[in-house]
Amino acid sequence: MEHITLLLAIVVVTALVFDFTNGFHDTANAMATTISTGALKPKAAVAMSAALNLVGAFLSVEVAKTISGGIINEKGIRTEVIFAALVGAILWNLVTWLLGLPSSSSHALFGGLIGAAVMSAGWSSVNGSTVVTKVLLPAVAAPIVAGVASMLATRLTYRINRNTDEKATAKGYRAGQIASAGLVSLAHGTNDAQKTMGIITLALVTGGVLHPGANPPMWVIVSAGMAIAMGTYLGGWRIIRTMGKGLTELAPPQGFAAQSGAATVILASSHLGFSLSTTQVCSGSVMGAGLGRKGGVVRWSTATRMFIAWGLTLPAAGLVGAGAEFLTGQGTWGVVLVAILLIAGSGFIWKLSRRQPVDHNDVTATATPAESPAEPAGVVTTAIAAVTPPPTVAAVAADLTATIPAPAPVAPADPARPATV
Repeated sequence: MEHITLLLAIVVVTALVFDFTNGFHDTANAMATTISTGALKPKAAVAMSAALNLVGAFLSVEVAKTISGGIINEKGIRTEVIFAALVGAILWNLVTWLLGLPSSSSHALFGGLIGAAVMSAGWSSVNGSTVVTKVLLPAVAAPIVAGVASMLATRLTYRINRNTDEKATAKGYRAGQIASAGLVSLAHGTNDAQKTMGIITLALVTGGVLHPGANPPMWVIVSAGMAIAMGTYLGGWRIIRTMGKGLTELAPPQGFAAQSGAATVILASSHLGFSLSTTQVCSGSVMGAGLGRKGGVVRWSTATRMFIAWGLTLPAAGLVGAGAEFLTGQGTWGVVLVAILLIAGSGFIWKLSRRQPVDHNDVTATATPAESPAEPAGVVTTAIAAVTPPPTVAAVAADLTATIPAPAPVAPADPARPATV
């Protein structure tokens, strides 16, 4: 085995930087609804999420194996390819964070990795079947499954509690939200921290430090867990505001249903080794919960912007990754230039974000009109809201009683008039 070179060390550090951006980019997945409904204070919410992300990083390595030995062929891939892929993923994460869009950090990483690998070794370097079965199909199915599950759970919740006082049950649902948010944080650490573990393991394989198919070393697991936990604690307040207030207004029962559905889908996919986007799952759950409450409105203008960002993530990160790989292929000066461009681009995006800063003090404020314009219920929302459960027997009897007219009153007989036969 070879020793870790300077380039490999740079790649490992860059991967941990990506993991850090993944943490603050995806804090909204676990805590946006909990913060928006008032179940937890913003600072307490991100601290809890950070701790559970760290714990979740130690629960499994199945997703890490998918990335380190499934998406691309390790043979013939240079360490510079991993560096270029991370550059594309980090820049896309920062751009979407600046815009407050909950895009997929996972797909940014996959896009950068695929683009850099294709630029370096051609399309044969990508395992197309793995990309389709473990990346693309889960990307389409997971948010739909989570959304439908959350919508049905929300409808069932309101159906069960239709005769109870909403204020009396709100406290219990807030407690349930805290528990389900913790489960989402644990699931996020299990799924997303492993992606960085996988990319570092892949870099170590390309550098000759590990043999192909090796599991992530313990120091990789610990460092990836710490990086995503620190990023989570920083809090991606812009995206938290979009997911908590920009998509729909959620009551505690909806927040509980949304987070429970998301956690179930994420944990199941992690067990199967599917590297899905936790952002897409949680966004789908939030929209499903919004549609599940009668009269709820999903802001489709915000959702449309989010869908566009989802569709652009893979190709955009892929193009940046391919461009970065083209430069790194020119030699040492190309690697240095890419590093300078990454630092300069990150600094420029951060400077732009300071023009309209968002922090924990105003994260629960309603989004500005430009971010989330007010809109009436759309066709989809209206159609789903119109679908109601079949009426009970008591309700049908009450309706029939109300529709049958009462008999006309009979006037009393006049004693002065003789009765006729």
